[in-house]
Amino acid sequence: MTMIQRKTNACIAFLLLGFVALLCWGCSDSGSKNEPVATVESKDAKPAQVKESPLDKWKPDFDPSGAKYKCIISNVSHPVIKGVYTGFLLRDELWKRTQGQIYVDFKPLSMLGGEVEVLNQLQMGAIQGMGVSSVASTNMGPRFGLVNLPFLINSFDKLDKFVESGSLYDHFMMAMDHQGIMGLDITGYGNYGWATTSPVKTLDDAKKIKFRIAEAAVNSLLYNQWGLSAVVMPWPDVPVSLKQGVITGLDHTPMVCNITKKFEVAKYYTQINYAQGLFIWVFNKTWLNSLPEDLRATFIQVVHEVCADIRNQTKQQEIDQIAAAKADGIQFFTLSDEEMDTLKKQGDAVHKQYEQEINALYDGDLIRPENYLKTVQDYMGYAPGNDPEA
Repeated sequence: MTMIQRKTNACIAFLLLGFVALLCWGCSDSGSKNEPVATVESKDAKPAQVKESPLDKWKPDFDPSGAKYKCIISNVSHPVIKGVYTGFLLRDELWKRTQGQIYVDFKPLSMLGGEVEVLNQLQMGAIQGMGVSSVASTNMGPRFGLVNLPFLINSFDKLDKFVESGSLYDHFMMAMDHQGIMGLDITGYGNYGWATTSPVKTLDDAKKIKFRIAEAAVNSLLYNQWGLSAVVMPWPDVPVSLKQGVITGLDHTPMVCNITKKFEVAKYYTQINYAQGLFIWVFNKTWLNSLPEDLRATFIQVVHEVCADIRNQTKQQEIDQIAAAKADGIQFFTLSDEEMDTLKKQGDAVHKQYEQEINALYDGDLIRPENYLKTVQDYMGYAPGNDPEA
């Protein structure tokens, strides 16, 4: 190798070493931008805030880890609603009354999904209970559709009368028994009407609205009879759909619309009061029957006591929530007597269309009325087109 070649090779080696060193320095510098720099903490420095869960305020004040029996209960809505808060009240009261043997793990806010899918979880035993809305309940218990029928049980007073009816109410609560699901009691969330993004003062106004309705046969039949545009949609999908204009109205109660902030988009409400919104507290029958006899009796008793108390509180909550919504600028309307009469007469067709499902009898039924719907209609004083309480 000549002297010139040796010098050339040395130069190349030197340049390569310099390039590698420069590259390493560049990588080290760029990495330092993403890495924390050690600093001396001030004594007054505060730790970074951890985002709170919306359910933190409802955490139990006891340690549930020692419970012998766990009952997971689902609900689709917000526990500020008294009828939903029932789940937390059941948790605390059952813990106290069973001396820590039963722990209710209550999961509201659609934590486990939409109601139809959660009903399937309940039937399979993946969860033990559910505060299912009356509208969605018909998917497994068509008889529950009785309370969705228009202008039949459509006020707090009528609901109280129905609950006190004895065998008629007991038969109603057996609606899912043939599915392995036991109904125990009910709470409510107010009177159904229309929350809309534009004012609805007449039926012609209503025909311009695209209403979200629940996944329930009765509701679909009703909106078809009323000649209104309806979109069947799970509750968790509503907020985005309302903001994007996929829907421009909700078939729901003023209490729920105010508490769940639907009035931030739909700033008008038409009070139809055609049905009471209910949460029906249902439980996996196999799980409930697996409890020791004394605990099962206590469980059932506590559900009845809590639900009765919550139903009374719900009456005032609807008044308070309507007042709060009005104070925030939400405008409330009613239809004329003539148009309300039209809704009642058209809605009566749904009573006839759904009569067979409500009257269906199953092996476990304790009473076997020839025409359950007609018996309830007579008991409630139902008369289509002549309902002064609606």
